[in-house]
This record gives sequence, structure tokens and C-alpha cells, in this order.
Amino acid sequence: MDIEPDNADPTASPLYVRSVAKAFAVLQAFDDGRQTMSLSEIASAVGMTKSAAQRFTYTLGVLGLLSQDAASRRWQLTPRTLDIGAHYLAADSLIEQATPHLVELNHRCGESVNLSRPDGLDMVFVARFTSHSRAFVHMPVGTRIPMFCTASGRAYLSSLAPARAQATIQASVLHSFTAHTLTDPERIQAAIAEAIPRGFAMASEEFYLGDLNIAAPILAADGNAIGAVNVSCPTSRWTLDRMAAEIAPMLMETVRGISSGPSARLRQQGNR
Repeated sequence: MDIEPDNADPTASPLYVRSVAKAFAVLQAFDDGRQTMSLSEIASAVGMTKSAAQRFTYTLGVLGLLSQDAASRRWQLTPRTLDIGAHYLAADSLIEQATPHLVELNHRCGESVNLSRPDGLDMVFVARFTSHSRAFVHMPVGTRIPMFCTASGRAYLSSLAPARAQATIQASVLHSFTAHTLTDPERIQAAIAEAIPRGFAMASEEFYLGDLNIAAPILAADGNAIGAVNVSCPTSRWTLDRMAAEIAPMLMETVRGISSGPSARLRQQGNR
């Protein structure tokens, strides 16, 4: 089989099945703001005709991935859509290797501890152990967070070659999520550079107000980062300086333990 050039448009390949892409686009159109949708809304959200939306929703309904309310005729996702994610979580050896270490860190610091994997320009939560006290931010497994303004993302970027980290920042949409979000590329790169000698990255209320984060990368045997562990604390209980003094040593011990495990010897795959 011929290998596509690195700079080729993958969607132009004869191997690319557009109907599969459109089916996933229909599923991905449902979010917090669109938990249920009519055929017209689905067609508009995905960019297809109403008749095409009808065919896709019917097929996805037969497969058990969508259901339609008999009264309102609106469509919504079903629990079966979680199957693919559940299979991933069960098959990822890093999650299995990291879990005991994450539980221990959560027990010791009492705050929310998360394991994330890189995917494109984001980090994706693949394991989460919530605070022993009240947690005000709901971020379930599967949540995507941008690399440029989060401690997990900066920790991951700090392990990359500078040119690759810079390219990631340049490709990101530097959107302000809060008044504290760093959107200047030079300041973001400076925050990443500061994390290298320190061993962990920090972010103060950049993605959620009232949320402080520190994170460290998990490294494979070849030195490539395969994920990150972060600790999230509320401003009502912590400051970044106190987190750096009290929690960071525990965090560094945790990532060392995970990085020395057998699953961390595998090279990171799937980051695009």
C-alpha cells in the first residue's frame, strides 16, 4: 500500500470514507448547549441537508447510538455512545499503571488529581480522582482542555523540543477563557520554559475562575512525554506558592513512580 506524503490532505485520500466522518460529526454535534436536537438543527450544525440528517439519525438510531423522543421528535445521544470510550479506558495500560499512584497522591493532598493524555492541541482527562472536600469544577473523564493555558498542557509541552512546542502554540486558538488567561505567545512560551528546570508547570485561574493547577509530565523510557498528572485546587483553600511548596514534591514523586512502570516504556501513540 502506498504511504500518503506527510503534507497530503488525508481527507483527499481514496481510503477516506466520508460517510463515516459525517456520522461521527452528527454524534459530536451534541454537547452541553445542544443536548437534544431536531433534524433541522442537526443538519445546520453538521452542514448537511435535512434528508441526509434523516438518513444518518435513522442509522445511528438503529445502532442504538441515538434515540428520538416520541412526543417532541428530537434526537439525543444514548449511553451506548460511551462504549468506545470505555473500551479505550479499559485497554490503556498507562491508566492501569498510574491509578495506584494517583489514588495515593489524592489521599495525601486531599485535592483533585487528574491523568491526561495529549490529543492534537488538547489534553484529555483519562482518569480523575476528586477532592476530599467540595469540588466546584465538574470535569469528567473525557474532558478536553487546551494545552496553551493549562498546567497539564504546559507540562506536556515543556518536555517537547522547543520548536515543536512553539508550533503547537502557534496552531492553537489563543482564546481567553477568563480574565487571567495568557494569550500572548511569548508569555505562554515563558511559562513553559519556567516549567523545565522546575519540573512542573502552573496555571492560575486561566481555564476556570477560582481554579489553581500544577502539573508534571509522564515520560516514557525514550524521553518522550506520554501524558501528564495535575493537581487542581480552589483559590478558597490554596495559593500557587503553597501548592508549589507542599503538593509539588508529592506530584513529582507520583510522576516518577508512573514513569518507571512498564506501561510508560511504551512510546506515545495517537497524538496528532
